[in-house]
Amino acid sequence: MNTRQLFVRSVNLLCVLTLLAACAPAATSAPAATQAPAATSAPAATQAPAATSAPAATEAQTIEISYVGILAEDEGFAKIISELSEEFAASHPGVTYKYENVPLGDVTQKIQLLAGTNKLPTAFNFDTGDALTALIESGQALELEQPFREAGVYDRINPAALGIARSIVAGGGFYALPLELNIEGFWYNKQLFADNGLQAPTTWDEMMQAAEVFHAQGIQPFAVAGKEKWPLTRLINAYAQRRFGYNAMEQVSTGALSITDPGFIEAAQAVQDMGELGYLGQSVNTLDYGTAQDLFLQGQAAMFYMGSWALRDFNDPAKNKIGAENIGLFNVPLVTGGSGTLDDWNINVGTVTIVSKAAYDASPLVAEWIEYVFSNYGDRSMGELGAVTPFKVENMPDNVPPLTQSTLELLDSAKNGSKWFEAYFNSAASTAAGDNIQLLVTGDISAADYIAELQTALAAQ
Repeated sequence: MNTRQLFVRSVNLLCVLTLLAACAPAATSAPAATQAPAATSAPAATQAPAATSAPAATEAQTIEISYVGILAEDEGFAKIISELSEEFAASHPGVTYKYENVPLGDVTQKIQLLAGTNKLPTAFNFDTGDALTALIESGQALELEQPFREAGVYDRINPAALGIARSIVAGGGFYALPLELNIEGFWYNKQLFADNGLQAPTTWDEMMQAAEVFHAQGIQPFAVAGKEKWPLTRLINAYAQRRFGYNAMEQVSTGALSITDPGFIEAAQAVQDMGELGYLGQSVNTLDYGTAQDLFLQGQAAMFYMGSWALRDFNDPAKNKIGAENIGLFNVPLVTGGSGTLDDWNINVGTVTIVSKAAYDASPLVAEWIEYVFSNYGDRSMGELGAVTPFKVENMPDNVPPLTQSTLELLDSAKNGSKWFEAYFNSAASTAAGDNIQLLVTGDISAADYIAELQTALAAQ
């Protein structure tokens, strides 16, 4: 071998050794496996770690976490979830968050249309009953127990709220995520009551007597969002629960009690009387939720039947012109001859949220989103809104509003909780209950006819 050949071979050997030294760290180093250049700078056959590494897939992934809700994005649970989701997206490159507000009356239809084309959002508000059952049976709704346990947030959910959430699902699975824990009753203007020498009523007759006092003075006795329909059916439910007990509607669902029982006609008649006497205002069926609440918070109505989700607005000085200190809460009054008690309250978890199974299965980032949002949801809701949620508050703020604190105490003292009027109805009965209630309060149908229409719808259940 001549000198030139020896020189060339030495150079070639040096190059090979240099390349091997340079390539070895890239092939074995964990950090290199997560970097995009390492995945493309060498032959694919030598890059198995980069091809299978979970961190690499997470960093490279771009997903949109979407939520369809019934509230405006700056209100209530929508505000808190959106804030936390935006924070999550900011700390996870490639993740974006989108919120869409759909009215309560339209959200079920919209979700059903999206489900039909396999385009469900990541999470969404949804109806219970038949619609939710269909979504579960089609495999499109995520059973949440295991994901929430893995995220470490399952045990933070109030057991009562969890029980309610399971009870509204056929088979008792945890598909319906509760974002609120609400106690319902009659909120009242304490100053107006005091000015008229009135105490919070404990019987239905006393409440009607108070209503007549206010009506005679030109003060609307009750603010009711009749346009939304459900605030009116809540009043029938309230009376029925005092007539038959807190589980009245559950008894109807099991057949132990008939909706045609004279007591239900009595309940419908009591609500019709409220409308015909002018206690609900002159245009009750045109009032939406916000307008009805404003009547109460501006001192133009003495009473407002609503759930404790309203605390977020009661505690907002910009909305509450009568002052939180002038708002009290009394339970549904007793009915003569009824079996209900003042220890029993209407308690619910509000409009539930469903998580798309396809979205959860498609990306591990959805599991991380669940962990971040719902680990912080309880604290953030209480801290920012003074709102009661089913999630344990780890760091109770020092400045919890007194009205919120007293409501928490009432929740703790409740002996039994009951659901809303339509909770056990099929879709036909729910529609009949809502549509006909507007005719009932204006006197366009009788109480007996209202109940008869309900019975016809329920017979198909």
